[in-house]
Amino acid sequence: MCDSPKPMTIHRPRYGRKLNDFIRGDVYDHPWEVTVDAGFLALWQSSFLDANPLYTSDPYAQALGFKSRVVPPSLVLNLGLSFSVHDVSQQAIAHLAYIDVRFPKALQVGDTFRAYSRVLAAKASAGDPSRGTVHVRTIGLNQFGEVVLSFERKALIRAGEVAGRPVTPVRSLSDSDEAKIANLPFAPSNTREGASAAGTVGQPFFCEAFIPGDIFAHDSGRTVGDSEHMMLTSLVKNSHPLHWDQGYCLENSFKKTRVVYGGLVLSWTLAMASWDTGGNAIWELGLDDGAHPSPVLAGDTIYAASRVESVKVTGTYTGEVRFRTVGVKNTHPEALLARGADLFTPERDKKDEAKRVPEKVVEITRDVLVRRRSER
Repeated sequence: MCDSPKPMTIHRPRYGRKLNDFIRGDVYDHPWEVTVDAGFLALWQSSFLDANPLYTSDPYAQALGFKSRVVPPSLVLNLGLSFSVHDVSQQAIAHLAYIDVRFPKALQVGDTFRAYSRVLAAKASAGDPSRGTVHVRTIGLNQFGEVVLSFERKALIRAGEVAGRPVTPVRSLSDSDEAKIANLPFAPSNTREGASAAGTVGQPFFCEAFIPGDIFAHDSGRTVGDSEHMMLTSLVKNSHPLHWDQGYCLENSFKKTRVVYGGLVLSWTLAMASWDTGGNAIWELGLDDGAHPSPVLAGDTIYAASRVESVKVTGTYTGEVRFRTVGVKNTHPEALLARGADLFTPERDKKDEAKRVPEKVVEITRDVLVRRRSER
């Protein structure tokens, strides 16, 4: 007599978390770990024409005190954002804010990056119990356990719990980890000392060129390709299906198609701005007060604009410049400014609907350590 066939068991694990799955103080060690070798970096740089030779030239970086060219902060941030998706925001409706982004130590080519996130807060929306806001802090580390990235972000998350989520380790922050991330610097210690040694490589706009209130409407745009944005999203290990699963998007995306991952939109915007604001940057001191007011889809063209907010001389060869940088889609910022658009006020602060800029796709405050041309 034949044995009866065993009933088939179908498993469909799901990842990310919904609002009720978050507990304040919980720490998630993200599963990804990536060595950023020269090939990895070349793939990234093929899409981002950043003007700063610190990311492309070994001699230039060595003159500033680094052992070789460094991994662009935009890539480091994208790795941290993307790694956290698996545990934090794979069930998210939207990314809401970038807060206090710092790069306290350079990630060098050949280093290995890993990250963890800590839940700072999770609360339901007052006017809509079907969703809520989660606030996390993510820390990126190199292979020696040194902090190379720190940032906070907020995400809009659906209420409830994720059914079928595999059990993964959750821990609390140890005293040694707490001490490691307390009072992080905004830049590596060598950046200011090496400013006088770096040779001039032909980039315009030293610190002296920036006057508070001046606006740079950066010239060229960047049209986003469908396969390109999906490839880059996979490269940095962002697992949210909103960016690469059309079947998921037909059911769950408010656009009914794949939405370009916001970290890429931010990075293209900063790269376009770099030709006028970052060619002589020594270090990205930080990003803050950032958001994505509108989405980008494949086929959209992104443009950038920056306003100089403040300038502070910090040494014989260095100054700190604060910019408010925005990305807009399908209309050049010069045209928007000509018709009176308020590009640089955060969209969430505009009470008058008529003053909002529907073309704006990213906005952020950026602090940069910039070379001075000579002693003044």
